[in-house]
Amino acid sequence: MVTSSLLANLAGIEHGFGTRHSSHTQDEMASLKQIHSNIVLVADRPQGVIGDADALVVVDPGVTVSIRTADCLPILLADVRTGAVAAVHAGWRGTAAGIVGKTLERMLAEFGSRPEDVVAAIGPGIGKCCYEVGVDVARQFGQEQAGKIDLAEHNRQQLLRAGVGQIEVVSPCTYCQGETFFSYRREGERAGRMISFIRRVR
Repeated sequence: MVTSSLLANLAGIEHGFGTRHSSHTQDEMASLKQIHSNIVLVADRPQGVIGDADALVVVDPGVTVSIRTADCLPILLADVRTGAVAAVHAGWRGTAAGIVGKTLERMLAEFGSRPEDVVAAIGPGIGKCCYEVGVDVARQFGQEQAGKIDLAEHNRQQLLRAGVGQIEVVSPCTYCQGETFFSYRREGERAGRMISFIRRVR
């Protein structure tokens, strides 16, 4: 399990970014049918699949929100004022559609969260070192030619533009580090999925 030092220093918050060796399951966590969107749902029950979306938010203590990744970015958010937390699945489609901004908007609408009170951690995903994309995807990120995309940096910039000031990028590349992480690009359909989660315990 990989952790964020920023989130680890928050009282009452538990979190983790999964690896291929993690033993966590989503059996007792709120989860999603992930569809590579910018749709955000509220976890209205403590476990099970909440719906088709790519981010889950909750303010109730004891409810764990979780997502699965294997190259896409897991992003965890915690509001130090209201206690709201969120788990975000950000692949290239979700990133291009601004899913982290949509998540912050939903946290504001549901719980009154303000960006300046939110701590964000961007977890392990495919790095710029290995994420080569074609011209169609590159254009979604302002590049005119095929090349490499830095998904973590794009999401960090989106968080900054939204007003979040406390951001940590937990940066291992899932493609490079095959002994530690699953990678869909490296392993294809054989790739497992890593579970990342966050919850408020009090």
